[in-house]
Parts: sequence; structure tokens; C-alpha cells
Amino acid sequence: MAVNLVNLEAVGKVYGTRALLDGVSLGVSEGDRIGVVGRNGDGKTTLIRLLSKLEPADDGRVTHSGGLRLGVLTQHDSLDPAATVRHEVVGDMADHEWAGDARIRDVLTGLFGGLGLPGFPQGLDTVIGPLSGGERRRIALARLLISEQDLIVLDEPTNHLDVEGIAWLAAHLRARRSALVCVTHDRWFLDQVCTRMWDVQRGSVHEYEGGYSDYVFARAERERIAAQEEAKRKNLMRKELAWLRRGAPARTSKPRFRVEAANALIADEPPPRDDAELMRFANSRLGKTVFDLEDVTVQAGPKVLLNHQTWQLGPGERIGLVGVNGSGKTSLLKALATAARSGGEQQSELVTGGRVKVGRTVKLAYLSQEVDELGSPGGKGDLRVLEAVEQVRSRVDLGKGREMTASQLCERFGFVKEKQWTPVSDLSGGERRRLQILRLLMDEPNVLFLDEPTNDLDIETLTQLEDLLDGWPGSLIVISHDRYFVERTTGTVYALLGDGALRMLPRGIDEYLERRARQRESAPGSANAPDAPRTSAPSPAPAGPGQETSRKPAAIARAGQKEMQRIERQLDRIEDKQSELHQALADHATDFERVANLDAELRELDSQREDLESRWLELAENG
Repeated sequence: MAVNLVNLEAVGKVYGTRALLDGVSLGVSEGDRIGVVGRNGDGKTTLIRLLSKLEPADDGRVTHSGGLRLGVLTQHDSLDPAATVRHEVVGDMADHEWAGDARIRDVLTGLFGGLGLPGFPQGLDTVIGPLSGGERRRIALARLLISEQDLIVLDEPTNHLDVEGIAWLAAHLRARRSALVCVTHDRWFLDQVCTRMWDVQRGSVHEYEGGYSDYVFARAERERIAAQEEAKRKNLMRKELAWLRRGAPARTSKPRFRVEAANALIADEPPPRDDAELMRFANSRLGKTVFDLEDVTVQAGPKVLLNHQTWQLGPGERIGLVGVNGSGKTSLLKALATAARSGGEQQSELVTGGRVKVGRTVKLAYLSQEVDELGSPGGKGDLRVLEAVEQVRSRVDLGKGREMTASQLCERFGFVKEKQWTPVSDLSGGERRRLQILRLLMDEPNVLFLDEPTNDLDIETLTQLEDLLDGWPGSLIVISHDRYFVERTTGTVYALLGDGALRMLPRGIDEYLERRARQRESAPGSANAPDAPRTSAPSPAPAGPGQETSRKPAAIARAGQKEMQRIERQLDRIEDKQSELHQALADHATDFERVANLDAELRELDSQREDLESRWLELAENG
């Protein structure tokens, strides 16, 4: 039987006149991996602070098992600004001690990209004080993970991590024996790591088995059953009554939401987006040209981010942009935004070669990583929430005939009637982010750039944003470490891999992670790098038939290299052809017969590309 580590018994916590938690009883046992979800302000962080004994409960009792080794990552670190990274992470351990510890090596490589901490001015000897919030957070996470813990409690651990870092963290936590309680809005991460979910709602905590997907199904089932009970009382839904009379489903040793119930829930649901209809709307609003990059070079200081790239963002295209931190994702958006503001007449100082051409009808909204669109206190900070939204527009057309008032859209994003009269200056970080997105959407843009839009947003708000974007007819570029959000809202993934090229990845983020893994393996100093020193036994002196045998592996390797190069050229040609077909789709969006033929060609190219990539990977593994 699993040992109980933490118990909460009838715990309550009140702030002002609001009860965040009311009579909550929960437990954490050995091996538990629990994800905590709920709306901003409903008490997720308060719950894990009480669980960790970082603050006392007003009512009830919190009990820890004797000798509990507890590690906590809060949203605000306690690092000494005068200390070095070395001091905070490995303490007084000598280099040969920590370098010989497999866990420390894994953590440093996973969170920082290498043992020497590339990107930090003096590596491990960098002083913490001048570092950014994201860098400090990774240091705090590294310090926690290198220690042995019985229970790890994490508050938004994926903030400031890129897609690769999040994938590493998920794998690392799955492999640990420690129990885990984690607050995060990253739904892909929850699915990968967690085996139970706590949903914090209106002072209560509802428990669910499984990861995020199971939670969504189970919560929908619970709401469905509640609706059926209401229908039963009113005697309005005879079919649902018949279903209820069939009795409860059989239990299993590990309860999970039933596949049959999931299928029933979604049987009548249409696809989230009607891409053909949205493309038609986008063409009517944008014309043929949105953004054209012609032989463009983007440079930040001495670093070349994009090198002589020609690329096009077409009407209605939805693109996810991924890449390691510092690869130029935000710089690319800034270069496009500068050109858009001047109608293409003025190029960004980041563009050192080529030209960014902008369509005449482009109306761009750009959500940056900062909350600067709201202005400073004394500006929009003095306005109420509803006033700040109505300052842009009082009504908005969200596409597909959906028109809303400013107040209705505020409610959609969690600002209920009384909350709409809160001063902007009193809003939390997550609430200001929501208001920032609201104001951008109210301006009815036809091109939308979202740079890390999921920062500080709860899952319910993300779901509402995704639903709005499903019917929004325009061109979209999303930069996000939230893999679920990227895959949910975009149709194509492009990557900046640090070599100055912008590449389309037909298999999306999975393909990005594979390419990054191959990059690391072939990097100088890697055990798999082409130039890495290899130790081998002396070759025997050539003698007759033995000489032919020794040459065969080298000949096979050369043939494999040639085939890989040939496949790469074929893939480049397919990518060019796909770009032409996408443009043709945009040009002939109203000719449905033509669109059907073009779509068939695209599917055939996708099949060819998949076969070629599978062969390339096979050769790479055997080489």
C-alpha cells in the first residue's frame, strides 16, 4: 500500500470576504502525480501553499508524514542575487563531484542546454542579480530537481521554458520516484506527466483519475449526468431517461472515463474549424497578399537570425512558429509588425537585407510578451475593465456572423458583471493578459500575431480563446511553448533551428524535437558528432579477401550518405511544390472543384514526404 505523505482535513482559507477553500479534504501518497487546474483567482496557488505549509490554514489541519523531504517551486524565487549560479545549484561540490553525478548532468543539460550553461555570460560562475526572471526561474528549478525529494510541488514550472525544455521536464518527472503536485496551464504537459487531477472550483476541489484529457472527458460526463438528472426531473428527455435506467457502468481496477461515453459526447460535434470557409472569408478580407518576404535577412547585433529567406504568409493561414530561445522568433514578428505599421514603406532595423512586402488591406494586431498594450498606471490603469475595452469599440464582429458587445466578450473571458468595473490597475497578471487579448480582438484585426499568449492564462480562458479563434477569419502566427495550444489553433508549424533558415515541418512539433535531437547528436563534442574522436582497435593488415570485407562497411556508409542527400533534395522540391499548392488554394478558394483537386495533390505530396522522411531517419539511424 502506498504511504500517505500529506493530508488535508477540512481545510478552509478566506481572503477578505471571499472563501477560496471551504472544508477541503485531500491526500497525497507515494507515487501520485497530481495536476491542479482551475480559473485564475479560484485558489490553485493557495491550495499548494497550504499543502506545503508555506502559509497556515484558517480552518482544518494539514499533516505531513515524519521526515518528509519536500521540494517547492513557487512563482517567486528565493535566490540570493549576490550569489553565483554555481553556489545556488551545486553548492560547495567540487567540479569532479557534480560532473560525476548523472542526475546533475541531466538537469543542467535539460534546462540549460549543456554543462557549461551556454547563454550565461560566465557559465556556472555567472552572478544571479542581473539575470532575467526566466533565467532565475530555471536556476530555481534546477536547484530543486538535483536534490532527492519525497514530494515535489511545482507552481507553473513550464513558464519561461521552450518546447524542448518542457519535453525534457516531462520525461524527467515521469522517470523520478518522487510524488508530484503541479499547478500548470500547459495541457500537453499535464497529459504527459499527471495520473490524477484536482479541479479547484468555488471553494471546492473535485478529483479525477488520469491526465488532462481524461479530466476533460470526466468533467464533461459529470456535467452531462447533471443535465440528464435535470431533464429527468422535468420529464423532457425520454432518450436520456432510458440511458439513465441502464444503470451505472462497470468499475475497473483503475477507473477511467469510458471510451464509449467520450464518443457519445463528441458524436455530433463538428470539427473545431471549417478551414475552407475561413479561407474564403480571409480572401475576401485580405486579398491575395498578406506578408511576402523576399530574400530577407534578419539580424540582431552580430547574430544572423534569418539568412536570405523568401517566405509568404497567405490569407487565412494559421502558423505555429517554434525554435530555441534566441533563434529569432520574436525578432521575425517584430520585423513583420514594423513593415505592417508603415504599409511596407519602412523596414525594421532588424532587416539588414531583402524586403518585407505587406498587403494593402492588412490590419495587424500584435500581442507581445509584455503587457505594454494596456499602458502604464495613470493611463489605462485608471480605467475600469469594461471602459478599457469599450475605448477600442463597443461591439465586435468575430466572424461567421458572431457579433458581441464589449460586455459580452468580457464575460466570455471571465470578467463577470461585477468584475467588469474593477480598475485595470487592480488586476492580477493573468487578468491583465486577458484584458490585453480582449482589446486586440475588439479592434477587428484580419492578421493576428500572438507571442506567448498562454502566459498567465488559466485553462478555461485558453479554451475560450481557442473557441474564438476557431471562427476568426484571418491570418495567424503563434509563438508558444504551449504545445497543446499550438496544435489546437494552427494548421502548419515552421521552425527556426538556428541555421538562418525558416523550415516548414509537416509532422509539426514531433518533427521539430526529432530535428533538435539530431542537431545535438551531431554537435561538436557530442559522442555521435562526425568529428568527435573515436577509439577503435588497429585495423589488420590488408590480406586478400579480408581487404574487400573491411571496405564494405565504408562503401555502405558512403552509399547511405548519398541516398540521404538525394532524399533531402527531393524533400526540398516537395516543400516548394507544397508552397505553390497552398498559394493556389488561396487564389482559387471560391472554386470548390479546383480546391478539391489541389487538396488531393497536397495529400499525395504529404504521403510522399512521409515515406521519404521515414527512409531518411532509417538511413540516419543505420549510419
